Amino acid sequence: MIKKFTLTITPFGLPRTVHLYLPAGYERTKQRYPVLYFYDGHNLFSDQDATYGKSWGLGEYLDRCGRDFIAVGVECNHEGNSRLVEYFPFDTPVFDGLSGKGDVYMRWVVEELKPYIDSHYRTLPGRRETMIGGSSMGGLMAVYSVIRHNATFSKAACLSSSISLCMPQLTDLVDRCSLSSDTRVYLDWGSEEAGTLERLTRMTDDNLTLAHQLAMRGVDVYPRIVPGGEHCEASWERQIPVFMEYLWG
Repeated sequence: MIKKFTLTITPFGLPRTVHLYLPAGYERTKQRYPVLYFYDGHNLFSDQDATYGKSWGLGEYLDRCGRDFIAVGVECNHEGNSRLVEYFPFDTPVFDGLSGKGDVYMRWVVEELKPYIDSHYRTLPGRRETMIGGSSMGGLMAVYSVIRHNATFSKAACLSSSISLCMPQLTDLVDRCSLSSDTRVYLDWGSEEAGTLERLTRMTDDNLTLAHQLAMRGVDVYPRIVPGGEHCEASWERQIPVFMEYLWG
């Protein structure tokens, strides 16, 4: 079952659509469920809602995966560079000199969105049952979220993450934050998405550097180059069984 409703991102004063997946039988039981939070929620479930006409097909996967979850995806800001600004987690100039607002956005997710979901739906609210995920800039935000808000999220699915935009800030963050040893992070990047060998080499180096640093802090990390992987929803859809098995298997 897919529901849509609107919440206000209070620090920005902006309404935003939330795309919510509830497992089959939710209304017939009193069971509580782990929760998967995702960025770019409009791309998760419906081709009609997806930016480029192709979704992840996440609902179909969850229907057949044999384990029940609630999935929550918040739609991005589609105006101009607003998505890029909201999904850049550090307060430094980025994208036409605008400062990133990702840290403010994430505080809203942790302090307002998650409590709302936990109070309105039958969730398992503990960090062990709470995951964050995303792709591209959303993947960068998922990386940031599991590090900066490790008391809230124990798992992160970070697909084709735009970490090269801020590697110095990310590596500094890893060094400064307290990370629990039961944290799991999936990091992938596609062999075909970089465009050039030089860019692919940089993406590989950045992902492996971050994976090594997280592992040195006791985090369980799965860095994975996807053969033939591209920077698109169709490619990310194919990775769902891989990261779900790793994070929850």
